[in-house]
Amino acid sequence: MSESFDPHLQELRRGTVVLACLRLLRTPGYGYSLLEQLESRGFTTDANTLYPLLRRLEKQGFLTSEWNTEDSRPRKFYVTSADGSSLAETLSQDWVNLSRSIASLTDDLGTPEEN
Repeated sequence: MSESFDPHLQELRRGTVVLACLRLLRTPGYGYSLLEQLESRGFTTDANTLYPLLRRLEKQGFLTSEWNTEDSRPRKFYVTSADGSSLAETLSQDWVNLSRSIASLTDDLGTPEEN
């Protein structure tokens, strides 16, 4: 794929990571674990993108957090708030609608022989 596509692909994926985080964090999780979960589901994200995103979503009230200091290594656990769950539902519905719209554009193209 052309390198000139990279910025457009990143832009397209950026919003999907927000939705994926809100969905995954219905169960409390910490940053590194979330990175692994995202990766295993095809959302390649690096820590320099994820941690600011988590802080922003928390500041906006879509996530809550709590420090776990019981282990030898303190970890900040995040969980989706009620507002975050509402946002996830709204984003999911919009995603479904956008997917249908994109599919209809693809369907309109037909096969090369038809054009």
